[in-house]
Amino acid sequence: MGLLSRISVLFSNLSNTRYPWPALDIVLPGQRHLHLVGSIHMGTCDMSPLSDKLLNKLRDADALIVEADISENSSPFPDIADELPLEQRLSAENWAQVVSLTQEMGIPMSQIDNQPAWQIALVLQAHQAQRLGLRANYGIDFQLLEAAKTMAVPVIELEGAQHQIDILTRLPDGGMPLLTDTLTHWHTNARLLQMMISWWLEAPPQGGNMQLPNTFGDELYDVLMGQRNLAWQHFLQQLPAGRYVVAVGALHLYGKGNLPELLKNIPK
Repeated sequence: MGLLSRISVLFSNLSNTRYPWPALDIVLPGQRHLHLVGSIHMGTCDMSPLSDKLLNKLRDADALIVEADISENSSPFPDIADELPLEQRLSAENWAQVVSLTQEMGIPMSQIDNQPAWQIALVLQAHQAQRLGLRANYGIDFQLLEAAKTMAVPVIELEGAQHQIDILTRLPDGGMPLLTDTLTHWHTNARLLQMMISWWLEAPPQGGNMQLPNTFGDELYDVLMGQRNLAWQHFLQQLPAGRYVVAVGALHLYGKGNLPELLKNIPK
């Protein structure tokens, strides 16, 4: 077998190893060994502690790669000028739904009324996750970050918290598409959260092209998923030789334009 053929086989090798968590192994040219983990940013107490097998992979890694190091206790939101009252920015139907949700979840309207729409969407999503029993300290990436610090494994950020905030602040109309999608797909998102919990507690999905519930419109999906996957693909291609545990949101591993497929299909 020629050199180029051997590289092609190595490059496209998606490991057949099955893990009891959502993950797969990819080997890129230049001896870059990636263990891609489908993280959930908030988890249940049953997700802790992490599997010894996963922790051993982390212990043997040259670095842990995450979207952003969320182990610091700084506020995730920047200081932003007040927006118009939310009622003036929403349709009557969406306003009524927000009022109902805030009352149901005990969120004071004064807490969100003048916030950007994207920030309101994140607040509502976080409370929805909490209602389902999810907590940030049981999130997979948070647990991996804490373990990496204990093991003295270096941490590398794919983008960092500030870049994530920049993506949100650049959304059109103050991020209103994210808020309206959050309201439109409220119950679907709850089912999706429960599905991802089951991936960690019961069995992960098989195959990267599985059909997932749609919780974003096409344009928002491209910004929050597609474009970021492409950027991460480029980042991971540039890593030095080594072994890496790469923890990204579980939805980045499945569905249209998923990260594993992008890595697999880089032109030889």
